[in-house]
Amino acid sequence: MSDLAPSIAVVGAGKMGSALLAGLGEGEKLGRVLVIEPSPAEELIALCRAKGFALQAGVEAAAAPVDALALAIKPQMLDAAAPALGPLVGPDTLVLSILAGKRVADLAARLPARAFVRAMPNTPAAIGRGVTGAYASIGTRPEQRALAQALLSAVGSVEWVEREEWIDAVTAVSGSGPAYVFYLAECLAEAGVAAGLPQDLASRLARATVEGAGELMHRSPDASPGRLRENVTSPGGTTAAALGVLMGDDGLKPLLTQAVAAAKRRAAELSG
Repeated sequence: MSDLAPSIAVVGAGKMGSALLAGLGEGEKLGRVLVIEPSPAEELIALCRAKGFALQAGVEAAAAPVDALALAIKPQMLDAAAPALGPLVGPDTLVLSILAGKRVADLAARLPARAFVRAMPNTPAAIGRGVTGAYASIGTRPEQRALAQALLSAVGSVEWVEREEWIDAVTAVSGSGPAYVFYLAECLAEAGVAAGLPQDLASRLARATVEGAGELMHRSPDASPGRLRENVTSPGGTTAAALGVLMGDDGLKPLLTQAVAAAKRRAAELSG
């Protein structure tokens, strides 16, 4: 990597690719940013124009290797896309992949780079509140890992893992995790209806409760979730009665443990 501002190419501008692009340039000094998207939406065109990013349908013949190539395409498109991306990849290019199920070995077999970072963000990245689990291959230099950190930080916090197989567990916890929280809101609303509330009122109460609890946890970094739970649980009160059910032998903890294990198994299957 040169001492100049790094050049970046982002391939694919779906939800995750667009989220990454929206955060780029905020506080980071970047060189040329190239966005490759065959069918750009109007919002993407406006974003690239506002930030000064180059937007192309494909890789031009005169393209030169970039410092970082971020892959945000669908995993099943890798085989078809990899040969065309060759001009952008050199021995000093960092390949940053958010392709679910594609291991470093899969990427290395298709792209002539030495440094690979495999990342698993989640959907709150779209509002800059995501969390990404990331693994850096052995050939990744410290400055390349720092560049990956800067790019991924554009959409939220980053947690590095030491072993690639841990990405499957990251997928099961944080990658799929937002769906678990959304389902909790669904179930809480349905429980409210069962308790006698009108559907619309129960839905509003459940949604606002989950939103507020998440924000309270966000604003209480020194308090563990357990401590926050205890803060709203009076001995012998209504919350304690409910937690007696949720924390029982057949309660939420063993059920969520089974759910995460199932997601991890499926992630491993998809990774081959």
